[in-house]
Parts: sequence; C-alpha cells; structure tokens
Amino acid sequence: MNGYDFTLAGAQMTALGSGALWWADQRLLCVSDLHLGKSERIARRGGGTLPPYDTRDTLTRLAADLTRCNAQVVICLGDSFDDLGAALALPNEDRLWIAKLQAGRRWVWIEGNHDPGPVDLGGSHLAELPIAPLTFRHIAQIDASGEVSGHYHPKASLHASGRNISRPAFLFDSDRVILPAYGTYTGGLRSRSNVLCDLMRPEACAILTGKNPIAIPMPR
Repeated sequence: MNGYDFTLAGAQMTALGSGALWWADQRLLCVSDLHLGKSERIARRGGGTLPPYDTRDTLTRLAADLTRCNAQVVICLGDSFDDLGAALALPNEDRLWIAKLQAGRRWVWIEGNHDPGPVDLGGSHLAELPIAPLTFRHIAQIDASGEVSGHYHPKASLHASGRNISRPAFLFDSDRVILPAYGTYTGGLRSRSNVLCDLMRPEACAILTGKNPIAIPMPR
C-alpha cells in the first residue's frame, strides 16, 4: 500500500497516494470531495461539455482503495456530489455500484456545502462525526484539534529534476489534516493561499499524492 504514515492526536494515520486517508486501527477509509456528477452539472448549467466519465472513474478508484484496505468504515467527507441535482441525476447503474460498495460496511455521508441535503442512497447522513480522538467534518474550524476535513482541495508543488511538480496534497500539523479532493475533474487550491496558511501551523507539512507520496514542508 503506497502511503505516508503520520500521527494526529495520537491516532496513527496513513495518507494514501490516491488521496484517501486510512486509519488502520479503526479499519476506516476517509475520502473527501468526490464531486460525483460534475460533468452532468456543468452541462445542465450550460457550461462546456466534458466527457461524462468522471463518476465512473472516481468510483473505480474508490472501489480499488476499499478492496486494497478491506475497509469496514467509509467516511465521505462532504461534497460527495457536485450538487443535489447531480445526486438526483445519478444513473441507476452508478447507484447500484455505490450500493455494492456500501454492502457490509458502515458508510457515512458528511454534509458539504455542495450537497447539504440527504440523498436517496444508503448510509447515514451527518453534519460531522466524532470518533475519539478525531472529529470528521467538511470545513476546518480555526480552534479545532484532532480534526479531519476537506473542502479546500489543497495542492502543493515542489521543484525536482529541473521542473516544478504540482499535485493534490494532504496538509497536516498537530491539530488537523485537510484532505485533497478525491474526485475526477476537481481543481485545487494552492497551499500558499491565505486561507490555508491561516489554518495550518508554521510547521505544517504537505503530502503530495501519486504513486509514491512525498512529504515536504508546506509551501507558503
């Protein structure tokens, strides 16, 4: 399993190269910002036409992570759908696929700013979920500790082999970890942005996703 191990509030976590977070002691896999149905939402609102394969690609990668980890608990950390309309327009075959992924597991949909309401899918729907010593929510809170969140789609860059490499990234310090967006067609916010610099401690690190995750001091 390609990943980078770190500790948050005493919990041993692994940032996977896929962008998922693995908590082995709880058999828990956490993913954020799937934005399922983004291509449908863009087309519905009159935007440019994108190949309608983002949902299937995202679910394919999620299925692979679930199989690899044998996860018993899955937390989708908000913005699982690009909007409520995208959730309602989800094809039946994709609904069935999600149901198969949920089978035999505890599945929690955390509410996000894109999908604040519950959708007609299995699992439970919560504003946030505490599992000591951690709390899972969509958007980070300034005074939090032991917090796992998403929302910002962080990405970070490093200079290697004469070129700049930019990838989706986890940001973590002693208080929190902010997950990268897991979904296909999702953009990113640079770690140097004011909002991320304000949230993260000076000693924060970024873990760049990919085949071999790389941990570096958070670029500011």
